[in-house]
Amino acid sequence: MSNVKSYTDKQLLDKVESIGGVIPNVGKYMIIGVQSDEDEYNVFDDKFYVFDGNKFIMVSTGTTNAGSTALKSFDKYNLTGAAVWKTNQFVKDCYIPGLHKGRMKALRQNKPIYFYRDSDKDDKAEEQGKLYYDIIYANMHGVDYDPFSNKISQNINGWSFACQVWNRMSDYRNMIKATWAREKAVDYVLLKEW
Repeated sequence: MSNVKSYTDKQLLDKVESIGGVIPNVGKYMIIGVQSDEDEYNVFDDKFYVFDGNKFIMVSTGTTNAGSTALKSFDKYNLTGAAVWKTNQFVKDCYIPGLHKGRMKALRQNKPIYFYRDSDKDDKAEEQGKLYYDIIYANMHGVDYDPFSNKISQNINGWSFACQVWNRMSDYRNMIKATWAREKAVDYVLLKEW
């Protein structure tokens, strides 16, 4: 499902530091999203790596890009374009435990991010045009409001307008269980595949 190649812990952590990120101490979580170079249209083809400080915890698949609904129909939601995260970005305390749309345990955006607005309605989420910096409620969540679901989704559709979305609910629950247990902010890094 994911087109992203595999990386060692050292490669990931070195890359985070190379873009100016700071690896937290053990006791604080950091999630690293790696965006596929291919950016297959409307498909969950990215990866998420979870670290406790510099200690690897788990890896799963998901998307760091907007789905077809946002890319093709953003104007129906009074948006100037689909939000596209700037890659190679480290955001300290990016997320805190909360709810997505009041219905799903999630990590809620807590700090501003850099992003673009893609308005050309093609099949790619592109980093182009004006760069913005704001809180846009780009949460990290799963693909089912049923907390006991074992759903695995292939297509993004409306699940992401800018959210970082896990498509394997069993993995997602494990990540949420861990991060919510600490009740601390989580650092997030979005890397472009290299």
